[in-house]
Amino acid sequence: MIKIDKHLPAPHGIAPVLVKRAARLVLPFGARSKSRLRAALDDGSEVALFLPRGTVLRGGDLLVTETGAFVEVQAAAESVLQVTSDDARTLMRAAYHLGNRHTPVEVGRDYLRLEFDPVLADMLVRLGVRVARAELPFEPEAGAYGGGHKHGHDATFAEDYAAAQAVFHDHHGHDHDHDHGHGHGHGHGHGHGHAHGQGHDHAHDHDHTCGHDHGDAHDHGHAHRHGHPHRSRD
Repeated sequence: MIKIDKHLPAPHGIAPVLVKRAARLVLPFGARSKSRLRAALDDGSEVALFLPRGTVLRGGDLLVTETGAFVEVQAAAESVLQVTSDDARTLMRAAYHLGNRHTPVEVGRDYLRLEFDPVLADMLVRLGVRVARAELPFEPEAGAYGGGHKHGHDATFAEDYAAAQAVFHDHHGHDHDHDHGHGHGHGHGHGHGHAHGQGHDHAHDHDHTCGHDHGDAHDHGHAHRHGHPHRSRD
């Protein structure tokens, strides 16, 4: 088993003559989205990939084995839906609805390509585009947080989701802390559940009443503690 742990994304700048001599690793998109994988090269050699989490291999990328040999990645032909239309707006609408369903889509100059799915094929036909099933390489758009967009059942989906959540919480958490601190102080200063215009009077009454009640309680306790010994001396 040959270990591979280095990835050179295209364009990598390696001389074409060296690439031509390299063994080939031909994989469909699902397999190219995995950072841990066992596979066979076109020369029959077995390899084990140990790449950084979230790595997505693209056709034309190079891998480097533990012995320093190059391996060229090629996108395998797989069952896809080829979506076309003579009207650019209709094709854009189709892309919008696919994106709304978090579907990995390859965007070409005049086509969309996605993994074969009969339900999505029916939806696309209803949107007015032409849909044809074909066996072609599939290179969908990369995800917004790096790497490729994965399906929910893929092993690395959790990593992309965690990255997205981290970005969200970094931003939202800051705003939340600020709002919470301000709201808390405002609530005590101006009263709970009242409009700002009325809250000032309520806060004044509340603070005055609170101070008066505490004062009475203090005085009463003081009188009680000192009054009793005075009566004893009488």
